[in-house]
Amino acid sequence: MNDITHKIKSLRYAKAQAVVKVSKAETIAAIEQNAVPKGNVFEFARAAALLAVKNTSNVIPDCHPLPVESCKVQSQIEGLEIVITVEVKTIYRTGVEVEAMHGASIAALTMYDMLKPIDKGIEIQHIKLLEKKGGKSDFTDIPKREVSATIVVCSDSVASGKKEDKAGKAIAAILEQYKITIAQYLIIPDEPETIAKMVMENSGPGKDLLIFTGGTGLSPRDVTPESVLPLLDREIPGMMEAARTYGQERMPYAMVSRGVAGFRGNTLVITTPGSTRGAEETMHALFPYVLHLFRVADGARHS
Repeated sequence: MNDITHKIKSLRYAKAQAVVKVSKAETIAAIEQNAVPKGNVFEFARAAALLAVKNTSNVIPDCHPLPVESCKVQSQIEGLEIVITVEVKTIYRTGVEVEAMHGASIAALTMYDMLKPIDKGIEIQHIKLLEKKGGKSDFTDIPKREVSATIVVCSDSVASGKKEDKAGKAIAAILEQYKITIAQYLIIPDEPETIAKMVMENSGPGKDLLIFTGGTGLSPRDVTPESVLPLLDREIPGMMEAARTYGQERMPYAMVSRGVAGFRGNTLVITTPGSTRGAEETMHALFPYVLHLFRVADGARHS
């Protein structure tokens, strides 16, 4: 199965359809009059669809087990066709389109099995996905214009040449996935004055993103939050709450990260941990979702 541990949980929705076509009006009449020998076609098909949705991962190898938090099954007669729709919802890291299609398929097969003794000309047609929502694709609100970013690595050991930077490069790789231009990549020691200078020099018109990595922990030299926060015009606490929640699900030590985020003018400033894993997790928690802020800001400036 694909690794989905880096994804965030979000509301996922899918709607699928299957069509069962009978060959004579008498079959439809038997369904409507509840006269099918094997029982109530709609109720059996509904029950079968619910079981199928909940057991999708047991029969389709690459599907992940997931919590099914809503499932709605409807059947409607249209001439000689029975149109089955299955809607599934969950709050999870992966979508439910296969679950919805599996439910519609099994509902259709159940109807076929129940009706074949009285109608030899039944066909199952048009099993398809009608709609899906949720996940990263719904929130990739990337601005139409080019977005640029400055990455600042705050580390005494990296600045002195004793250690190679990996966290800053990991951040750059993630930004490049979203076609964000890396305007500058800077390495500085953990000095409050130097950090503050970076904030002031790299924020302002035409400077979209400023991302610091390092100095968000609890050692005496971890001073990035204290240096950055007083210079922000508008703090955005929810961003770091989301990052810490994401990290906490994967590493208990994420609770001690003290990162801050917010705007200085129109520049979004984000602070991430200095570890490669911590930096990557913060980026996965926030991107591409925070790019929506630039769409909002750009719209406000042009309204």
